[in-house]
Order: sequence, then C-alpha cells, then structure tokens
Amino acid sequence: MGKILIIDGSSLFFRAFYALPLLKTKRGIYTNALYGFVQMLENAIDKIAPTHVVVCFDMKGKTFRSEIFKDYKGTRQKTPSELEQQFPLVREVLKRMNMPVLESPVYEADDIAGTLSKMAEDAGMQSILLTGDKDYFQLVSPKTQVLLTRKGITEMDVVDVAYLRDEYDLEPGQFIDLKALMGDASDNIPGVPGIGIKTGLKLIHEYTTLENLYDSLEGMKATKQKEKLVENKIQAFMSKKLGTIVRTVPLDVSLEDLQRQAYDYDTLADLYREYELTTLLHRLPEAYQKEEINAVSEDVLKVRDVQPDQLAAEIQRAGSFAFHFITDGKIYRGVTPLLLGVKVKDMAPTVLTFSETMLQTLKPVFEDGSIEKLGHGIKEDLLILMYYGVAIAGLVHDGEIAAYLLNATQSNYDIAHVAQQYLATTFKDEEELLGKGAKRKAFGDLADDELSDYLAFYLNACYQLYEVQHDKLEEQGMHELYNKVELPLAEVLASMELVGIHTDVAVLDAIGADLEAKIEALTTSIHKQAGETFNIGSPKQLGTVLFEKMGLPVMKKTKTGYSTSVEVLEKLVEADPIIADILAYRKFTKLKSTYVDGLRAIINPLTGRIHSNFNQTVAATGRISSQDPNLQNIPIKNEEGRLIRKAFLASDGCKLVDADYSQIELRVLAAITGDEHMIQAFNEGIDIHRKTASEVFKRPLDEVTSHERSQAKAVNFGIVYGISDYGLSQNLNIPRKVAKEYIDNYLDNFKGIKAYMTDEVAEAKKRGYVETILHRRRYIPELSAKNFNIRQFGERVAINMPIQGSAADIIKIAMVKVYARLKKQQMKSRLILQIHDELVVDAAADEVEAVKTLMHELMEHAVDMDVELLIDMNVGDNLYETK
Repeated sequence: MGKILIIDGSSLFFRAFYALPLLKTKRGIYTNALYGFVQMLENAIDKIAPTHVVVCFDMKGKTFRSEIFKDYKGTRQKTPSELEQQFPLVREVLKRMNMPVLESPVYEADDIAGTLSKMAEDAGMQSILLTGDKDYFQLVSPKTQVLLTRKGITEMDVVDVAYLRDEYDLEPGQFIDLKALMGDASDNIPGVPGIGIKTGLKLIHEYTTLENLYDSLEGMKATKQKEKLVENKIQAFMSKKLGTIVRTVPLDVSLEDLQRQAYDYDTLADLYREYELTTLLHRLPEAYQKEEINAVSEDVLKVRDVQPDQLAAEIQRAGSFAFHFITDGKIYRGVTPLLLGVKVKDMAPTVLTFSETMLQTLKPVFEDGSIEKLGHGIKEDLLILMYYGVAIAGLVHDGEIAAYLLNATQSNYDIAHVAQQYLATTFKDEEELLGKGAKRKAFGDLADDELSDYLAFYLNACYQLYEVQHDKLEEQGMHELYNKVELPLAEVLASMELVGIHTDVAVLDAIGADLEAKIEALTTSIHKQAGETFNIGSPKQLGTVLFEKMGLPVMKKTKTGYSTSVEVLEKLVEADPIIADILAYRKFTKLKSTYVDGLRAIINPLTGRIHSNFNQTVAATGRISSQDPNLQNIPIKNEEGRLIRKAFLASDGCKLVDADYSQIELRVLAAITGDEHMIQAFNEGIDIHRKTASEVFKRPLDEVTSHERSQAKAVNFGIVYGISDYGLSQNLNIPRKVAKEYIDNYLDNFKGIKAYMTDEVAEAKKRGYVETILHRRRYIPELSAKNFNIRQFGERVAINMPIQGSAADIIKIAMVKVYARLKKQQMKSRLILQIHDELVVDAAADEVEAVKTLMHELMEHAVDMDVELLIDMNVGDNLYETK
C-alpha cells in the first residue's frame, strides 16, 4: 500500500522561522521560514521516500476548541510580520511542488493530520507525521510514526511505540492524560497548576489514566498536590478534551488524491531564483539548477566575423556600440587582454582577438563623443583603453552602476545576476565559467566558443539593460546623479587606479625595522612581568597568564576561555602595567604585518607604485571603498601609524596637494536639518564641537575645557551615526544615565536635528527608503521588522544614510570636477587618491598653486547648501607631510 508523509505545516513553519536567523533577499523579502520549511520537508522526503504526501495547515481564526475554552491559545503573541509575509511564499512553493494542502476553519492541522493517519491505518498503509510538536505522540501506533524535528532544522528523531516506552515508559494514548495534568503554555491549556513533567509522569506511571487518577483520589493522603487535583478536576478533564487530537474530521479527499506527484521543476526553479534560495535550487535535478547556455536564443549568441576597419565603419554609421575586454589580470601588471567584444546597435556581436593594431583602428570611434558607448563594470575596460592612450568619450550606460543605484544593498552586480534580475535571462556568471578558489581557471583556459558565447550574451545584455534601467533611473529621480556623477566617476577611478601612487620601499623597511625593535623590547618586558615566556599572540595562552597565573580580574569569558579583546584589556589598564605593554605590542605587530609587510608585498614591480582597486558599487551609503590595499584604513590616530604615510611619495618633480573637507558630515547634517544654531555656528566660523559642548554642558563658550570639547565631539559624530545612550556611554566611558543626559541636552538645544531624526524615520517608514541631496536612494526593509533590534538598526540607517550618503555625493562631485578641470586644461597634475573626505593630487611643481586654486574653487562649491563647505589644504613631498 505504500507510505504517506503527513506534514504539520504550521509547526514546521514556525520552527523554521525561530530556528534560523532572519534571511532576506536583495529586495528585502524575508525568506528564513520558507528556506527552513522546504529544507525540513525535503530532508523528510529523502529519508522516508513516501508514495503519498500532504501538508496540513492551521487557518486563522477560532476552532471548535475555542468554544470549549474561550481562552484557548489566548496567550499567543501576534505573528511577527517577518514571518507573516512568508506564508504566501511557502504556499506558492507547495503549489509548484504539486503538493496537496489541507486546512479547515473548524479543526486544526493536528486534527487533519490525525484523521489522515487514521485513514491510512484503516487502509493498511504506513503513515509518518512530520512535526515539531510532541502532541503528535498520542497518534503513534504500529502503523504510524512521528518524525520529530529537533535542534533547529537538521535533526529528526523517528518516534515509534518502542521509542515512547524507552524514553517515557508511556503508551501513546497516555500522552493525552499527561498533557491534561501538565497543561500547555503555548496553547494556553491550563492543566493542573503545580504539575510539571516530572510529577505528571509519576502520576500517569502510577495510575495509567486521568480517570483512574481521579477515581483513586479518595484513598490518597491529604497533600497540597491532592488539594490542587481536587480543586482543578473540571479544568483537568477540559484540558484532556482540548489536548485530544480529533481523528474524525470530515475530509473531502481520498488517499488516492494524495499520491506524490512530480514537481513543476521549471516554475519551482524560477521561484527559488527569485527568492535567492541557492541551496534549495541545488537540490533540484541538475538540468533545472541553472538553465543551459542554449536557453539563451541562438540569435543572442550569434557572433559575426568582421574585420576591425569594417567594424569601425559600421559603428560610425550606427552611432552606438557596447564593448567589453576579456582579460586575466590588470593591464598595469603587464597582463595583455585576450579579446575585445563589440556589439554595434541592432547587429550581432563581434569578437576580436586583441592587438594594439586592432585597438588603434577602433580608437577614432572610441574617442568620438557623438557615438554612444555602453558597458557593464566599465571601469575595468577603461583601464585598458587609458593604458593604450585611448581617451573614451560618449559613455552613456554602465549596467553595473545603474543596478547599484537602483538597489545599493545588493552583494553581486555581475552581469549574469543583473540580467537575471532585470531581464529574466539566465546565463553562467563569471564564477560559474571559471570556478573559484585554487581551482579557478583563467579566461584563456576556456574554449573559443565558450568565450564567444559569454561575450555575446554580455554585449546583448548591455543593450537590453540600458533600455530597462534608463527608465527606472528616470522614475526614481536619479538621472542627474547617474549621468553627471556616477557615470563620469568610473573614468576618474580608472585613472586613479592606473596612475597609482609612488611608494618608497626604503621608507617602509626603516619603519618596519623600528617597529620590530619595539616589538622585541615589548616581548621581553611582557615575558619578564609574566614570569614566563609564552605566545603573546595566542589569546588562550595570554588569558591563562593574565587571569590564572597573575590573578587579574576576569572581565568576560568566551566558549574557548578568557576574553582578551581590546575592549577587555582597556578596562584592565589600571590593574597592572603588563596590560599597557600588551596593547602596545598588538598595535605595533598589526602595523608591521598589515601595513609595512602588507604594503611592501603589493608594490607593483613594473611601476614602483601601489595601484589600489577603487570600488564604486560596494558601500550602501554611496561611499567609495578601496582594496589591495584598503587606503581608507591607513592609520592616522597614532604617531606610529601616521608614519606609514611617509612611504607614499609625490612623483619626481611633483608635490602632493591634499585637500580635506572640514567636518563635512556635520555641515551636511546642519544643512539637511536646517538647524539654526548649527548653521549659524558654521557660517560664523565658530568651533562646532566647542559650540556643542557649550550647549550640552550649559556653560559659556569661552569656558569650555578641552576635555568637554572632546566629549562633545563624540556626541556630534554619535548623533550622525544614530548612536544610543549605551553606545555613547561605552565610547566616553561614562555612566549610561550621564550619556542619556548629554544626548537629551544636545537634542533640546539643536531642535532642528531632533525634528529631523523623528520626521526622517517616520517618512522612511511610509516610503520604505531614504534619499540623499542628489536623490541617491537606499531601501530599508528593517524599518518594518517586528524584532526591536532589527527595527532600531533600520531607524539608525534612516537617520544616518541621508547624511553619510550626501557627503559621499559631494566627494564624488568634487572628484569628477577636479579630474575634468585637470584634463580640460591639459595639466600634468593628476588626481591619485581619495581617502574618506580628502582628495590628493600629484601636482607638478610648476602647477601646485594652480592646483590649490582649482581645488578650493571646485571642492568648496561642489554643491549649493545653506552651510559653507570648507577644505583644509596641505602640500608636501609625502602623505605624512600633508597631514
């Protein structure tokens, strides 16, 4: 007869939600309950291979049990919105699995499952009940087992009659009597007060049933337990009725209707992709995990064989083309491109073997501003063109930048992912083509047809994305941000990366030797104070020495032992001199390994320069980031760290001109909020931190101490980042109550900022997003979260992003303008670095004054605000001298 898997859908759904961390898609749709539910369902199917399957759900509203006891399930809290929004998703998945779903407005899922298991037993069929609810134990029989989920979503116990006897020494039906005594807090079944699992088991073991127990009450000794039983007799029997699963629910289905059907794999795979459930997608047959290349029409993958001169003529006539280079490394590291793909508008793509001769043939069309150019992740292509002296003009679209602006919180802007998102087209992305990690192949290792197909897909997608994304950017008011800032910025970043910055190995070596000497001296001192030699870099050994041998007070423990984090050690500085040495040791070893050794290793041997990779589409705030190395992290807070900047030199015959925006985020805060006190302070040249201290500590401006100014500075920047009283108390090492008083005083005096914080969060909750001064948008799904901590995070983002993002807009505008002016005036000076709020120009010695003038003009007038933008400017032979 086979076997039937009966799934307690409601139980599994709730278990999945609470067992897994909140997961959500790039569009902000929560999926953790959906993911966990399907994983448990599929694991059960793999485990028992059923011939029949069905899912039972509870419906909203009251059931017959509510008529027996009006407060049944009355203590349950409202379903979290993060869970509620996933109910339709799981039903859609089950629909595409062709899996029957049963529910009733009168009975619960338990009752439907119980009835189905009875039907199966009567038909001689084995039934397996998948649930996280032990109430189902009462249904166990020689023909019915319970598959009980436990410990999250991965482990399941098979519960049969033998299991219940071994584990509880009970028969299945006795679990009804046990629940009648114990009650059930989750369902608000009262039971008998004071009786828990231990006493309940003892009573059922002795009396076997609830009825026998009450029949024997008269012969019991007078005890408090007996008194409770007598007082709650009616309640106990009501609880038994509430806890008994009904097995006679009228169902309009037969077992034949529940035979397992094949999944609708095509639509199921689409759904998994839509909700970014990659793990579930990989559970499907291989053919459905990713559409094969031939899923893209042959027309799209068709490649023409055209000579460069003929191609140039076609481009000239068409007035538009998309392009992309295939390369296995950076051009400035001596890696020559392999191929150039070009698609002329309304024609099939062309793939050309790269050569300088070929590129020179196409140079006129690349440099013709009247011909539109399209690409995706265009910065990497611009690097190659610049290297070979091709000055591109007429760039109109970059699909990666457009996708970033339309959703700044995505983690992947690979063209295959973006095409899937906007065009519903599936193709192998770069990682699938080449692999990853140690086994990653080079493009040069691929077959010619693989490369041609990839380039053809890539170039066709560039045109299709242009049509879709252009309209979306217009709709969201980001046309100016895209065309005047982000698109031209790609060229600026490519130029900065290609030029790089001259780095002196001798300076790094000298700094490294000095740090090494300090590290050795500290090591000797630490070992002497500890009375033994040990590995200072080992948290376990360090913890043993500090807290066991030396007996310092334990501040915090971890799973592996004592915490020796910086936070812990800083609290112990006064406890023993060894702590200060350990903190210094850590600082110097990090400086040496990360900056001295790390920077030395990535100096380009061909150029003697460091070429940082500037990222335009990473930070959700709009900020530029950098890697290899991360120049945003070059230390400036301590003298030893600042010395690293000495290694970054001006080019021969040049000076470094460093222009740093003064308190740009606070100036943006003042402008956005319209706070009169703050605007007045900035425009009158009053020290804003001193002004804040005067307001917070309620004392005249000229009586503010340096310590008070320092604390006010922490409050100012804390407000920008949405800091809490707890966070401020930790930063300033003050009581939380005092920190709250600081913040309250601040907001009482800067009323415009207080109003902004309230209004911006309220508006963000209505719209679902916030914007910068240039309408850069960030969606914040966390604002609608049920979880308080997640919602608070969303509120902090809503307050902070318009400020940080607007500052990022201003920096980018300044970069584009400075680069364009240097280029237009054909100056030898070049913009080479952006670090947070500072821009660095490698200025020819005879152009230094002109560079200073144009940077003042362009940076301080990048945007029109109610608050003046000011820059601090310094000139030097290296970055150390400019700070």
